[in-house]
Amino acid sequence: MKERKEDEKREKKTVLSLLKVKLGNVSNQLEQAIPNSSIEKLNTLTLSIFAITNEDDVLKIIN
Repeated sequence: MKERKEDEKREKKTVLSLLKVKLGNVSNQLEQAIPNSSIEKLNTLTLSIFAITNEDDVLKIIN
């Protein structure tokens, strides 16, 4: 169980890093939203990474 939590934490950190590369600086709102998102929504976000052009695109996926 602890290992799964660590994997989720690592995955969320990776998604946030990818978004920073894709979008440049990200808002505090987005930095807080990613760790609070479900793994399912993060998977959807990851698969959509090439279609994302701004933070609104990200928020539409994770909210």
